[in-house]
Amino acid sequence: MTNPKIRRIINLCLLIPITLFCSVLLFVNQPALAGINDDRYDGNVYVVYAGNGSLVPPRSTLAQSLEKEKPAVLIFYMDDSSDCKQFAIIVSRIQEFYGRAANLIPIAIDSISSKSDWSPTEAGYYYEDAVPQTVIIDQKGEVAYNGKGQVKYEEIDDALREVLDLLPRTESAELKRRSFNEFNSGLAN
Repeated sequence: MTNPKIRRIINLCLLIPITLFCSVLLFVNQPALAGINDDRYDGNVYVVYAGNGSLVPPRSTLAQSLEKEKPAVLIFYMDDSSDCKQFAIIVSRIQEFYGRAANLIPIAIDSISSKSDWSPTEAGYYYEDAVPQTVIIDQKGEVAYNGKGQVKYEEIDDALREVLDLLPRTESAELKRRSFNEFNSGLAN
């Protein structure tokens, strides 16, 4: 006959792994609490859904952009909006092609204070109670584009081409990013 204390220790040693295993099985089969098609918060939309943490916080403010006479793209968003989650990849694509020529300034609408007398150098001046909302401000400080909702990339592209005095899409070669191998072969030559 074994000692009751030893039997209790052995039972505990067997019970703990079984309990942990069952707990893991319960959590593995649970659906995600948030996703791209719902209005639940699960992190910053640009980090989670566009894989682009370089957008938040923005590198410059609207006032800095206007001071340098550089176009600005204001993107008003909410982290818990399915429309904004789905639009995040478009914003990342805008940055891919225009990130050096224009300042992309994503603005969480929760961060906009509720004052009524905004200056044209402040992002709140342009917000119109819609998310996502994309506003392009040219080098002179004039609104060149104001799109509400999930606008197409092509609309934003056309507006930026006009602001930056680029050829229209119909008259220029398609903008493509070099693949990794093309970049490496270019360096090797």
